[in-house]
Amino acid sequence: MEILFKVFISLSLVGVLGLGARLYNALVAQPRKLRSELRKQGLSGPPPTLLLGNILEIKKARKAAANAATSGPPVSHNCGAILLPFLDQWRQQYGEVFLFSLGNSQIVLVTQPDMVREITTCTSLDLGKPSYQAKELGSLLGQGILTSNGAYWAHQRKIIAPELYMEKVKGMTNIITDSTITLLDTWNRMIEAEGGIADIKIDQHMRSFSGDVISRACFGSNYSKGEEIFHRLRTLQEAESKKVLATGIPGMRHLPTKRNKEAWALEKEIHTLVLKVVKERNEAGYERDLLQMILEGAKNSDLSQDALDRFIVDNCKNIYLAGYETTAVSATWLLMLLASNPDWQDRIRAEVIEICRGQIPNTDMIRKMKQLTMAINESLRLYPPVAVVSREALKDMKFGGIHVPKGVNLWTLVTTLHTDPEIWGPDSYKFNPERFANGITGACKLPHLYMPFGVGPRVCLGQNLALVELKILISLILSNFSFSLSPKYVHSPALHLVIEPAQGVTLLVKKL
Repeated sequence: MEILFKVFISLSLVGVLGLGARLYNALVAQPRKLRSELRKQGLSGPPPTLLLGNILEIKKARKAAANAATSGPPVSHNCGAILLPFLDQWRQQYGEVFLFSLGNSQIVLVTQPDMVREITTCTSLDLGKPSYQAKELGSLLGQGILTSNGAYWAHQRKIIAPELYMEKVKGMTNIITDSTITLLDTWNRMIEAEGGIADIKIDQHMRSFSGDVISRACFGSNYSKGEEIFHRLRTLQEAESKKVLATGIPGMRHLPTKRNKEAWALEKEIHTLVLKVVKERNEAGYERDLLQMILEGAKNSDLSQDALDRFIVDNCKNIYLAGYETTAVSATWLLMLLASNPDWQDRIRAEVIEICRGQIPNTDMIRKMKQLTMAINESLRLYPPVAVVSREALKDMKFGGIHVPKGVNLWTLVTTLHTDPEIWGPDSYKFNPERFANGITGACKLPHLYMPFGVGPRVCLGQNLALVELKILISLILSNFSFSLSPKYVHSPALHLVIEPAQGVTLLVKKL
């Protein structure tokens, strides 16, 4: 008995020591090795602390920047200085390519133009979504889509082909128009009730419009269930955005914290809701919508049933961000900019009236709206949906002459690239749609650095849908209303996975 006890103690000790060795390697030795390999190549950056990396510095800088919200129209549109001030400061200190840490995740930030081109045009599946995103943010965007497993990503792109998605967008103009008219009727009632001019906080109106479009496009006659799913995804987005700086802290995603438990419950609920809609669709029969496209693509796969279910849920989550949230925040920022610049509001309104002549805009009409296209491009330059494009080297790779070891993350800082005076000129922080008069290629010295929806082979599939929605929505709003910024407006960009106004956008809206 005594011998068995000693054996048990010995085995337990070996197990504890083995676990300790593995933890030390994952939390200390491996991150230190990656940093050493990068520093030998001349990369520098802020010194990290054990386990947390540079998270404490980042939190402190973000908190200070968040307190800098200003009332009234912004004088300068330097979004990056508000959202990610620490990255701009480190860039000035350490150069266009530098190293920092989120917990034990090692990140190389890149704003050097040639290296950005190499990264964004890379088609290798060895450059994938960061594993820390797959662990932490995957609950929102879909574990499979964000996984470091390149084969799954390739499989998904094969099933949901971009050309099929684009073809579906072409048939959605009636849905977009109907949803816009619903919004216009709501505003008309509010204006009438307020005696001719209404003080409208537009954020929720933009989400209702975008949610209605994407729910009908994705779920067809069962669109009410789609609205329910998207509402929960919005709640999940808010929950995940509060955890984003903890993504690199080992083990945080497993702890039963209040935020984690909230997110886990929402994930389960969303998964159940989506599969319930799928079951109802299979019983009801065929419909011409995005869900049907996903289901038909899934039938042609060789995935297991669990993987198929995950695939379907993942794609519904991606449609939420690409077709719903992106459009809503982009429309909100654009209306804020047009309210702040009445000359451009008048120019675009005159163009819309001339082209449409009182008719509902169709695809041919919106294609001719050059002034509106210029304003949309400029709004997306100053307030892109995402602040950072991130990738992870899934094998040892090389970019810009730098050997990037397996496991290192590469960040491309969109907000900085979109507003760098050396790229865009001395008025880079000003709203000036005229710079896009000759298209994107004529707007700046290096057009590949303009990436509101990503760039290269992995550009967002929702780009065309978002642009069509924006053009129809804004043209109809300008045809019916004039608007200016309300005195209540406080300029407060915030990063909640997408860039959005923390305190909303309030406009004074008047019927024409």
